[in-house]
Amino acid sequence: MDIGVHHYLIVSAVLFCIGLLGVLIRRGLIEMYMGLELMLNAANLALVAFSRFQNNLEGQLMVFFTITVAAAEVAVGLALIVALYRKRKTTDATDLTSMKL
Repeated sequence: MDIGVHHYLIVSAVLFCIGLLGVLIRRGLIEMYMGLELMLNAANLALVAFSRFQNNLEGQLMVFFTITVAAAEVAVGLALIVALYRKRKTTDATDLTSMKL
């Protein structure tokens, strides 16, 4: 069986949908954040697949920069979640209706 670009795109779409469901259904900030990261990685997979099958490195280079930005995003996002937990003693998104601390 020959693995084509459409196989990678199907896996990417499934991962993106799982991440989207995680963001929409879950109420904990950590679970929502994990869903966002899963969606970002699904987009990275699609970029790498297109890059590989078109025989250029532009998509892979874009993924490299995306992963770099995502690492900084993780550090800032988790710091904000920890700060909210220390202030409000909860990570439930429904309890955080206002940004007023």
